Amino acid sequence: MKDRKIFCLNNISPAGTAHFRQGYELTDSIEHAAGVLVRSADMHDMTFGPELRAIARAGAGVNNIPLDVCAEQGIVVFNTPGANANSVKELVLAGLMLAARDIVGGAQWVREHAGEDGIAKAAEKAKKAFAGHEIQGKTLGVIGLGAIGVLVANAAVELGMEVYGYDPYLSVHSAWNLSSKVHYSASLEDLYRVSDFLTIHVPYMAATKGMIDAKGIAMMKDGAAFLNFARDALVDEKAMAEALESGKIRVYVTDFPNECSVKMKNAVVLPHIGASTEEAEDNCAVMAVKEMQDYLDNGNITHSVNYPDLNAGICNSPARIAILHRNIPNMLSQITSFFGNNGLNIENLASKVKGDYEYTLIDLSSRMPSDTKERLKEIDGVLRVRQITN
Repeated sequence: MKDRKIFCLNNISPAGTAHFRQGYELTDSIEHAAGVLVRSADMHDMTFGPELRAIARAGAGVNNIPLDVCAEQGIVVFNTPGANANSVKELVLAGLMLAARDIVGGAQWVREHAGEDGIAKAAEKAKKAFAGHEIQGKTLGVIGLGAIGVLVANAAVELGMEVYGYDPYLSVHSAWNLSSKVHYSASLEDLYRVSDFLTIHVPYMAATKGMIDAKGIAMMKDGAAFLNFARDALVDEKAMAEALESGKIRVYVTDFPNECSVKMKNAVVLPHIGASTEEAEDNCAVMAVKEMQDYLDNGNITHSVNYPDLNAGICNSPARIAILHRNIPNMLSQITSFFGNNGLNIENLASKVKGDYEYTLIDLSSRMPSDTKERLKEIDGVLRVRQITN
């Protein structure tokens, strides 16, 4: 197999990079890299060289990567959904406690009075100002039942909460893993009306931007608590600030500090630490490396955000041709005709579509000459061609 260079744009856990096979090499330059591993670094203003084949984000969010630019250049972008799910789930549970009881206010009071005599007696008198509520028996509404949402819902059931979940796109995998004690809400409105606490776990996209808006907040219980460990832009923060000011929402716990959230009344704002555990960083790095290596070595795509997932197994044929192309009519027939016209026998073919882009893997009974590969690229709509050999 071909030796490959990998560039780490951020510090990536050695637990992940240790999974690269012999022949892979970490490089200090992106110029000749076949792959890039990244966490939070902004890549939108970067220029990508012709040798770059893949970018793997050690995390779920990919707003720091120019997905459309990469798709047009035939660069597959991966993320690692679920790898940090347990880490985020545990912080969400901590957020429930912070929302139920004024732990932050109590701790601040103690620190502010640390130098006073008789602090123990003073604390006994002051503690009534920080009284809260137990979560047992309360109702939690979980918006989004993906990897994190399912873990949160199941854990809340074990803590004695009544749990309602809403997800119109619930996957079979999530459904199998969801506790039978979680009530399924047919609509957001139904979930809003019954929940003492609400937590959101949906991906950020155009359709979900600001989905927690003034209209939705008005349907929530008076004095409800809202938790946001998914993305700040999912919440209309102007509407949330007004709801906190009026008391409609009792407390807002979020992991996303920005110019608006840090000034909100009754908001507990954390410094984006949901996935900041050693275990989560290791898990994300391992998954990112495995995804990238399988793609570069075998052409398989798993957890891509700009191209369809497709797995043809380990490459055992004399040549596997990976073709990244646009999803337009007559593409497959042009591609298969091309191979037939050039005397190349197709042993296996698989193709999948994702939005405007399509990915086709073809196993040949012989290697494809380089000049033939260059002519295949001339088909209108073909963005990149790779020949993988074992």
